[in-house]
Amino acid sequence: MNVGLDVDAGTMDPRLSRDTSAKRVVEIVYDGLIRLNANLEPQPSLATDWENPDATTWIFTLREGVTFHDGEPFTAEDVKYTFDTILDPDFKAPYASLYKPIDSVEVIDETHVQFNLKEPYAPLLTYLDVGIIPKHVAEKGDSLSSNPIGTGPYKMIEWKKNSKITFEANKEYWGGEPTTGKIVYNIIPDNTTRVAALESGDIDFVHSPLSPQDISRIKANKDFKVVETQGLGFTYLNFNTEHEILSDVKVRQGIAHLINKEVISEDIYQNMDKPGKSPLIPASWAYSDEITGFEFDKEKAKKLFADAGWTDTNNDGVLDKNGKNLSITLSTHSEDPNRIQIVEYLQNVFTNNGIETEVLTNEWPTFSTSLMEGNFDIGLVGWLNLVGPDRSMYNQFHSESGSNYGGYDNARVDELLEEGRRVLDQSKRTEIYQEAAQIVTEEVAYDVLLYQGYIAMYNKDLQGFDIHPTGSLYGLKDAKITK
Repeated sequence: MNVGLDVDAGTMDPRLSRDTSAKRVVEIVYDGLIRLNANLEPQPSLATDWENPDATTWIFTLREGVTFHDGEPFTAEDVKYTFDTILDPDFKAPYASLYKPIDSVEVIDETHVQFNLKEPYAPLLTYLDVGIIPKHVAEKGDSLSSNPIGTGPYKMIEWKKNSKITFEANKEYWGGEPTTGKIVYNIIPDNTTRVAALESGDIDFVHSPLSPQDISRIKANKDFKVVETQGLGFTYLNFNTEHEILSDVKVRQGIAHLINKEVISEDIYQNMDKPGKSPLIPASWAYSDEITGFEFDKEKAKKLFADAGWTDTNNDGVLDKNGKNLSITLSTHSEDPNRIQIVEYLQNVFTNNGIETEVLTNEWPTFSTSLMEGNFDIGLVGWLNLVGPDRSMYNQFHSESGSNYGGYDNARVDELLEEGRRVLDQSKRTEIYQEAAQIVTEEVAYDVLLYQGYIAMYNKDLQGFDIHPTGSLYGLKDAKITK
């Protein structure tokens, strides 16, 4: 079975993966303690059962008879090692903040582990789908970054960088031998080229990101299936709040007023993705339609710029202040033509409203590194796999988190995001996250442009695949090409 992906994986180590392609590798090579079903409910995986005897203690019963791809047995020591390393600050796991409330992981015996929390932690189970790694391999070095060894349904047998990743079925998989013996991830950066490979028969399966015109064409072709659902992601402008000009909230708000999200949704995405409002996506139980963000209003934008001291003093069409022009750079990655269209559209709008605007596009590795290093003005990017409001907000907006690329810092937001983890009552958590989302939206840490849809398109002879809102490809283990 041939799958088309837009970017190559950055690493095969589940503790370090931060891009979607790495996740697509990890989810078929590794198992977590749990796996989230299509309703985002935790289901048994390497843990068959769990109990919560008090608010800060979780005990997991581990599946017996499971082996890693190298034949070594899976034990409680592997679970402890996985989380100990994630929690080690020197290891620099990108999502360590998701596990911050874990005080320790204790081995009770070979088939039982106990998680001791510093305080009650409502989203814990949601994050225990991270792949469990083999301690006996990992403690010898970082070989897992290029040669993953998990307990999952597929073994990775070859990785040709920026070309293809090949997997073969794990015949000893505890969940049963996968239906298809071999899966190949083909790295094809351009959306249209990827879909053309589907049409030619070189690829059996592609999924988001996709270009609207390609989707409509495939929908009209009886040789393919097109399945759509509400995605668990948003596309956003990340503002560098430490930037000399963008550190002024009035400037950020003025820029937000210049953005017509309806145009972006309708003209660029043909309503595939819907206009966004806040970091709380519609699929979330914490979503509020009342957090509206900034409407498209050029006059309000002009007034905000003026309030911040930016006016066109020399009538050259560019706003200036103290002899300096209002100048910004919009950046995104070159693999997604839809996002390139957005930044080019915004460049035109901003320029026509007095902002000197440069567009910078780089391949994903270069672009993402710039984000992580805070070396950007305004970056256009997206978050996926937003399985809950904590996942949508803590890593992004807490002042001490690893993915707060724009350096956003608000003490009240920190307080709310920490409280949202401790409180177990969902109605109270809803109030907490809505308040936090209102603040970050008003202060334009992000401007959420679009709520993403998720679309999979595949050969009509591919049977047995069930779409998952996270874009998970784990279900391919049960799928096969029938002709």
